Amino acid sequence: MVLIRPLDQPGDLGWAIMAHGEVYAKEFGWDTTFEPFIGRVFVDWAARRDHEREAGWVAEVEGRRAGCVLCVSDDERTARLRVLLVHPDARGLGLGRRLVDTCLEFARDKGYARMVLWTNDPLVAARHVYLSRGFTLVAEEPHHSFGVDLVGQTYELGLRP
Repeated sequence: MVLIRPLDQPGDLGWAIMAHGEVYAKEFGWDTTFEPFIGRVFVDWAARRDHEREAGWVAEVEGRRAGCVLCVSDDERTARLRVLLVHPDARGLGLGRRLVDTCLEFARDKGYARMVLWTNDPLVAARHVYLSRGFTLVAEEPHHSFGVDLVGQTYELGLRP
């Protein structure tokens, strides 16, 4: 059974940080500087979250955590999709699409006019999900982070007709 639920249970934050660190190291060769970076994203969200306009979700498969995503507020009109992850053990089940759709539905319900996200070029599967949902690439910038050379990519999607 697959379930998308709020990111609000004990262990959710720790799991999300650990899973990001392990998956990105194994799949992309990112070093240990990535884990504190992603940890700050989750801890800052949890500590300063606007409960009315921001949310996070965990995907579970057979009762085990298998993915996550956050929706954070950039400003009154702009939501930001952050930290989408689907664990390799659960890929192929449509969890990425379901997590992104949940985030988009939440942002629309809260009245945001657009959603933005920042990602990096090796994340091909995530990019495919974003493009399939109508996101458009609006900027690219090379950078060296997490021990590797990357191209940061910014995507945007209008949420109102």
